[in-house]
Amino acid sequence: MKVKNRRMMTAPLAALLFLLVFPLFVSNDYYLHLMILALMWVMIGSAWNLLAGYTGQVSFGDAAFFGTGAYTAGLLVNHLGWSPWWGIPLGGVTAALLGLPFGWICFRLRGAYFALATLALNEIMRHIATIWESLTDGMVGIMILQTFYAPIDSPIGELSSKTPYYYIILFMAVFSVSTVIWVMNSKLGYYFLSIREDQDAAESLGINTHYYKMISLGIAAALTGLAGGFYMNYMGFIDPETVFSLHDISIMAILVGIVGGVGSVYGPAVGAFIMVMMQEAFRTGGFGLLDAFAEYTGSQFVATSASLITGAHVLGFGVLVVLVIRYMPNGVVGDWSRLMKFILGRFQRQV
Repeated sequence: MKVKNRRMMTAPLAALLFLLVFPLFVSNDYYLHLMILALMWVMIGSAWNLLAGYTGQVSFGDAAFFGTGAYTAGLLVNHLGWSPWWGIPLGGVTAALLGLPFGWICFRLRGAYFALATLALNEIMRHIATIWESLTDGMVGIMILQTFYAPIDSPIGELSSKTPYYYIILFMAVFSVSTVIWVMNSKLGYYFLSIREDQDAAESLGINTHYYKMISLGIAAALTGLAGGFYMNYMGFIDPETVFSLHDISIMAILVGIVGGVGSVYGPAVGAFIMVMMQEAFRTGGFGLLDAFAEYTGSQFVATSASLITGAHVLGFGVLVVLVIRYMPNGVVGDWSRLMKFILGRFQRQV
């Protein structure tokens, strides 16, 4: 058992070591930006996985908690003149304060009905942020000055102005994954799994399922709110359509979990990097390769195809999810041995 556990920890520790030294060897702002986004999605995906993957409560409301955390940071600057960095911890608190009463009311619903309730929460928060202009500035949005500036001759400037943000979100991502591991190895984790497997049986054993579902939602909402607070500090601008977006936040969180592996600790981490890189590959036309090929060949057909592909990331996401559900129902992490066996088998047949 100890040997097996040691093997299971090798890959995560190696990945963490790689992430720690990444800015030392890659100082390009573009690649650091992609890594920052991926690490942010590790947080959001891990939070969704705790609620949906381990507790069995599928949610479409991650955007509500993410946006609440982001607006907490923005409003602290606009109305109180506080540093937006206070918005990270307070964003987690306000997101949890939103999630707990919502869970108290809506956890009487099960299955698709609860999922629809979370969808409604997301839309309610988006409309509040849009309509309450005296507080949120409505569709104009909130803009703040980013905190970190790196002069060219400073040690940070030798790497990148994004380096501090990178290490902050790396710490937050590690904290999120560690929190999920700690929770699932505690008594709470056993309660969450019992609720996921059979809520009625859990209640017959004396488990207060309503209470523990609220705890799961509170932790997940807090982690998502932390990510929202970081997003406000990093991007420097938010509006209701961005941070309360159903597709860009809530659906993306679900895709991260499904692709990486629902109900696995490291599944959302793997899914986050896959989805961010795939989204960027579509947005940039294969990281610029399609445009370069179109320019090289001078073909109008290739140029038109490249322009269509850059806007087809939603279709690409759909195809990827269908393939994962069809051939890897447990996600990349859950079916990793099966995937490796398939790849090695094909390679050996070709050789």
